[in-house]
Amino acid sequence: MSKLVQINVLPHQAEDDDYIAELAFAKANLTADEVREWDIRKRSIDARKAPVKISLQIEFWMVGEERPDIPPFVPQNVADGHPIAIIGAGPAGLYAALRAIEGGLKPIVFERGKDVRARRRDLAAINKDHIVNPDSNYCFGEGGAGTYSDGKLYTRSKKRGNVLKALEWFVHFGAVPEILVDAHPHIGTNKLPKIITTMREAIIEYGGEVHFDSKLTDLKVTDGAISSVQINDDAWHDFDEVILATGHSARDIFYLLHERGIKIEAKPFAIGVRIEHQQELIDDIQYHSDGDNPYLPPASYSLVQQVDGLGVYSFCMCPGGIIAPCATDQEEVVTNGWSPSKRDNPYANSGIVVSVTPEDLPNFKEGDPFVCLDFQKSVERACWEAAGKTQAVPAQRMRDFVDGRISKNFPKTSYQPGIVSVDLNKVLPDLISKRLKKAFLGFGRKMKGYLTNDAVIHAPESRTSSPVSIPRDWETLEHVEIKGLYPCGEGAGYAGGIISAAIDGINCVDKIVAKYER
Repeated sequence: MSKLVQINVLPHQAEDDDYIAELAFAKANLTADEVREWDIRKRSIDARKAPVKISLQIEFWMVGEERPDIPPFVPQNVADGHPIAIIGAGPAGLYAALRAIEGGLKPIVFERGKDVRARRRDLAAINKDHIVNPDSNYCFGEGGAGTYSDGKLYTRSKKRGNVLKALEWFVHFGAVPEILVDAHPHIGTNKLPKIITTMREAIIEYGGEVHFDSKLTDLKVTDGAISSVQINDDAWHDFDEVILATGHSARDIFYLLHERGIKIEAKPFAIGVRIEHQQELIDDIQYHSDGDNPYLPPASYSLVQQVDGLGVYSFCMCPGGIIAPCATDQEEVVTNGWSPSKRDNPYANSGIVVSVTPEDLPNFKEGDPFVCLDFQKSVERACWEAAGKTQAVPAQRMRDFVDGRISKNFPKTSYQPGIVSVDLNKVLPDLISKRLKKAFLGFGRKMKGYLTNDAVIHAPESRTSSPVSIPRDWETLEHVEIKGLYPCGEGAGYAGGIISAAIDGINCVDKIVAKYER
């Protein structure tokens, strides 16, 4: 059985294998002739105080002991397998399809958007021409929202399923092995498209199907079970197993389910703004004035505070990143953030959002599944109108927002469609703006220098998670009322990022595989 030890080294020592080995062998009380091989299992940054250190977990395999070598992905030819429909080719849908191929089922994936290459043109149109394609944008298309919005692979929940398996599949399909080691793994928006393409090619190679520009427009339920789905208001396809992995922005799906009498529910979510600082400032704050240390990566941060009974927290923090336009309709604006693999842009951005429950909202009605969605839409439209009805967003310097002043000018920001000076206190609902102001004051006390007028607030950050959930049976993972329909991933309310969505896709197919193995 392998042996684990924990050691701490200075940043400049983290790539010195000889030094690491010497320190780890001493800590483990082992000699070289006792050890067959060793490796770094986990790596994280300890920046709680100066000097900043790198924490390493080292794993030793003893002489006479075999290191397990388990293939991460074991496909079957499923051309003649039992077909299952997968609606959506985001991380939940892709991982569901890959798990189906392992389990002998034939995945048929329907994605409303385009493949990763063709999708780029629509992203360019948003940034340059302010034109939003409702079916191909930063949220819809091959790979889902994560493909072009950062590629962070960190998940706080270890109870959702096999995190290591999900990460190993990424490596199998082309990601760097370091994501298996880093405490906060990250692939990068520049590298994810090729990995996603390789996954799709594997699905097709082993007998599955992937259809783009193929939007779910209707479904049929017969005797309490799913029986068929309609694509593009045209052809009907019979399926007795359907995984619904449409993502947190597929509002048309929520309306469709409600119209068909399929139960959905309002769900707590979060909404706020995306703030951008200079990365150099965040480095200096987090690394205790050692921000120019060449051995340290761009620093991140995590902030949380209770304000007037609601939580306010940082979300999807992107070191060395860019703020992106993530609207899915023409008459709205939405922001999100992403980073390239090197995280080498001069900006650091993060969502700062307020947790909202249905009961917190002024229009709350018991049993209304759309109360949170309606609130989300109203904020996005108000921001669109305030900034001139383009994909430019309303913006304000941070200190100006807290003090209630309109910003007279701005430093350069990474948001390509542009920003418009607006008093966000008059655009955002009081429920949100008043708590954000108090939170920024608190965050400024926690991170000296964070509350600065050199930081720019972009509004809104509104697609943190789905404002609607699709309830399912916790034992079978099927919809609580409909057999064979598997609400899955972020859009159904069961994930909060790439890895948790991928794991949920695996878990749903596990249930189907088990059903056919009986």
